Amino acid sequence: MLKIFDTHAHYYDKRFAAELSGGAHELLSRVMPNPVCAVINVGTDCENARLAIEQAQRYDGMYAAIGIHPGDCHYAKDPDAELAKIRGLLGSAESRKAQKIVAIGEIGLDYYWQEYDGGIPMDKAKEAYFFDAQMSLAEELDLPVIIHDREAHGDCFDTVMRHPNVRGVFHSYSGSAEMARELVRRGWYISFSGTLTFKNAARVRQAAMAVPHDRLLIETDAPYLAPHPHRGKMNHSGLLRHTLETLAELWECSEEEASRQTYENAERLFLKHFFV
Repeated sequence: MLKIFDTHAHYYDKRFAAELSGGAHELLSRVMPNPVCAVINVGTDCENARLAIEQAQRYDGMYAAIGIHPGDCHYAKDPDAELAKIRGLLGSAESRKAQKIVAIGEIGLDYYWQEYDGGIPMDKAKEAYFFDAQMSLAEELDLPVIIHDREAHGDCFDTVMRHPNVRGVFHSYSGSAEMARELVRRGWYISFSGTLTFKNAARVRQAAMAVPHDRLLIETDAPYLAPHPHRGKMNHSGLLRHTLETLAELWECSEEEASRQTYENAERLFLKHFFV
């Protein structure tokens, strides 16, 4: 029997309500708890972080991660005030457990977009400030992090090296096999999304093959990055089966074995704090 853990989704995203009469609940009620037993609902700014927490309360297998995404940080007029809001949402260990918050994320660097809505230019220094501050917060609170790294591999790697006591996952990994090996050697996990199934994704599959089985996670990044043969459509946790199928082929094992291993890995990273 498959036991799937979707380690990265955004079920508060407005696209679900816009495209489905029943919104995200329509999808989740179909796939949870079988075969999707667990989902990390990941915030990207202070506002949707609250939505991610609220949504996680409605489903036994859903947990929340909250943080300020490198893209969203550009809209912050007062960085320290926004970071203080995230710290306030994280609260105490007791409140995090009550709110089912299991990680800080998603955080990181994104050098792909040179301009954001409203003509706001990409600001590497601002992204670095938010990233570094949230890494320090993760170390202080002893929480794992979920890292967004888009066309910023070197700077992302250097940042995590400056915080040797922080661990977590590079989500929807797009870096090299060599970087994946080094991250794993230093205690990190690597997560793969629907891109693993794309026909032009040889580099991604090479990276996946470089990651030890006990350090690899799977995710949707829903509603984005739907796997083949649903590429371009709205993604959801039920479609993670396609990514799992590709992973099983790479590992030369059954889908059941791949689902068991990736579930155990996600549980080890995200839920060990929650259930203490």
